Amino acid sequence: MAPPPVWLRLLASAILLLACLPGGAPDLAADAAALLAFREAVGRSALPTWNSSAPGAPCSWQGVACESGRVDELRLPGAGLIGQIPAALGNLTALHTLSLRFNALSGPLPPELAGLTELRNLYLQGNDFSGEIPPFVSSLKNLVRLNLAGNKFTGGIPLALNNLSRLGTLYLENNRLTGEIPVLDFPNLVQFNVSYNQLNGSIPAKLRSQPATAFLATGLCGGPLGRCPGEISPSPTAEGPAAGNADGAGENDHSKKKKLSGGAIAGIAIGAAALLLIVLVVLILLCRGKKARSSEAAAAGGKQMEMGAAAEPRDKSLGEGGANGNGVAAAAPAVDAASAAAGGKKLVFFGEGGTRPFDLEDLLRASAEVLGKGTFGTAYKAVLETGMTVAVKRLKDVNLQETEFREKMEAIGAIDHPNLVPLMAYYFSKDEKLLVYEYMPMGSLSALLHGNRGSGRTPFNWETRTGIALAAARGIEYIHSTGPSAAHGNIKSSNILLTKSYQARVSDHGLALLVGSASATARVAGYRAPEVTDTRKVSQKADVYSFGVLLLELLTGKAPSQALNDDGFDLPRWVQSVVKEEWTAEVFDPELLRYQNVEEDMVQLLQLATDCAAQYPDKRPSMPDVVARIEAISKSRSLASSYQDQPSIEDGDGMSPRP
Repeated sequence: MAPPPVWLRLLASAILLLACLPGGAPDLAADAAALLAFREAVGRSALPTWNSSAPGAPCSWQGVACESGRVDELRLPGAGLIGQIPAALGNLTALHTLSLRFNALSGPLPPELAGLTELRNLYLQGNDFSGEIPPFVSSLKNLVRLNLAGNKFTGGIPLALNNLSRLGTLYLENNRLTGEIPVLDFPNLVQFNVSYNQLNGSIPAKLRSQPATAFLATGLCGGPLGRCPGEISPSPTAEGPAAGNADGAGENDHSKKKKLSGGAIAGIAIGAAALLLIVLVVLILLCRGKKARSSEAAAAGGKQMEMGAAAEPRDKSLGEGGANGNGVAAAAPAVDAASAAAGGKKLVFFGEGGTRPFDLEDLLRASAEVLGKGTFGTAYKAVLETGMTVAVKRLKDVNLQETEFREKMEAIGAIDHPNLVPLMAYYFSKDEKLLVYEYMPMGSLSALLHGNRGSGRTPFNWETRTGIALAAARGIEYIHSTGPSAAHGNIKSSNILLTKSYQARVSDHGLALLVGSASATARVAGYRAPEVTDTRKVSQKADVYSFGVLLLELLTGKAPSQALNDDGFDLPRWVQSVVKEEWTAEVFDPELLRYQNVEEDMVQLLQLATDCAAQYPDKRPSMPDVVARIEAISKSRSLASSYQDQPSIEDGDGMSPRP
C-alpha cells in the first residue's frame, strides 16, 4: 500500500499536537479576550494596566484572580467604569465572583451573562442599571449572594428567583420595583432587603421573620410592619387564606372550625375540674412536707437557704451556660446548713481586712433564684434583707479536704483584676461548699449573643463586641501572668459576665483545679483544645485555643454546639471551610454587616481567632500577643455604628490578600 500523501500526514500531526495541548491555555486566552472586550466597552481609561503583554496576563491584571487556569474572580468596585456591560463578559464561564459595585454602569444586563453558571457572588449595587430584573438571573443556580441595590430596575420581583436554592443574601433596595412580593422561599436566606421600592401588598409568610428595616418606605404590610387591613392572623406560619387574609376570605370557615359540640365542652369542663383537684391535693402534700422539713431543721439548730424553689433559670436558651456562667437548671435542692450551725462554720471573706458585710445567717435567709446549673455546680442570685445582691455558687463533685480546699480558695481570692469576677467569700463544710461572688447584672456573653434573636432585638454592635473581647483577653492574660503553669481551664462565652455598662469580666477562674474527673471530662465541649485529654490539666496554650473559639463565636454569632449540630464539626473547622471557598462574608454574624468601615477590622480579628484556634499549640500566640493585636484592631480606625445599605464586607477578599 502506498504511503499517505505528505499533506495528510502533516494534518494528522497537527491534530495530534492540538490534542496534546493543555486545555487551560485556550480557555485562559479566551478569558483574556473577553476581559479586553469588557475594557474596551466600559473601562478604557479606568483600567490602564490591562495589557496583554504584561507578565502573567490576565491573572496579574487589576481586580482579576485566577484558579486552575481560568479567571474565577473579577472585582472592580468603584473603579470608574462607565457604559453598558458587553456581551463578551458572558464568556468568563469559570467566574465565581463578579463585583462591579459603585460604578456608573448603565442599561440592561446582557442576557449573555446566563453563561456564568458557576457564579456564586454577584455584586452590582450602586450603578444605573435599568429595565426589569432579567430572567437569566434565576438560572444562576449556584448564586449565594445577589446584590442589585441602588439601581433603576423596574417591574416586579420574579417568582423564578425561587430557583436560587443556595441564596443567602438578596438585596434589592433603592430601585423602582413595583407590585407584590411573590411567594419567595429561600431555605438559606440570611440577609434580605427590598426597602425604598414601590411595592405593595402583604409580605409573604416565609419573609415575615425579617426585620422591619428590610421593608422600609414601601406599601407593604404584615409581619414586622403590623397586620394588613382585614388580616385575621398575623402568624407567619399559617397556611391558606387565613394566614394573610387581606379581604376576609375564609373567615367563616375558620369560625366553623372553632365550634365545639356540647359533649366536647362538657368533657373539657370535667377534665379541667379533675386537674384542678389533683393540683390542690399535690399543693397540700407539698405544704405539709415543707412544714415537716422546717421543723426538723429547727430542731437540729440549722437553717435552710431559700434556694430550693423550683425556679426556672433566667436564660433558658443558653445551653450549658447560665446568666452567671452555670448552665440551665429547672430546680435545685435546698442547701442544708444544719451541719454549719452545729459546727460553728462561718463565711470566710476576702478583701480589705476580711470585713464581713453579711454572715452565713444572712445568706441563708436571703431570697434566691436559680441562675443556672453547669460544670462546677448550681448558681443562684441571692438578694439579702439589706437589699444587697450577690451570686452564690454551690459546688458539686469537690472531694478535697478542708485544708487543701482553703489553700486553693486563698490562691483564687488573691487574684484581683478589673476584668475578673471577684470572689467575695467562701464557705466549707463536709457536705456543702459555697462560693460568693459579686453579682453581674447583665448576665453572660452567651445570653447576649444567643438569648434573643427575634425582630425586637437590639443589634449587638461591633464596638461592644471588640470591647468585650479585649476585656476578656486582659483578664485571661492576668491569670497567665500569675505563674508559668497558671491557666483558667474553662473559657467559654457563658463564663464571660457583663456589668451594667457591658464591661466584661471572666468568671470561674481557678475552679478547674477543684472538681473531680467526672465534671472535668464533661466541660468545655466545643472549646476544648485538641491536645487536651485530661481537662484538669489545661495549659495556657489550651486557654488560647478556647479564647480563639470565643472570638469566632463573637464574629459568627454561632455557638460552638450549633456548628457541631449544623455541620458535623467544630466551629474553627466550619469557619475554615467557609473561608476556603472564598465566602468570607458568610462567616460573619448578619448583625455585623450593618456597620460600615469595620470590614477590615472584622477580617483581622477573624485572622487572630483562627491563629488562636490553630491545631498545634506552638502555632498559637501567647495571651499578651493576643491582647496587643486586639488593641491594635480597636485603635485602627474610629468604629462606626451607622447602618449601611450595601455593606462592603460582602465583597471581602477573604482572610488575607490573594497573591
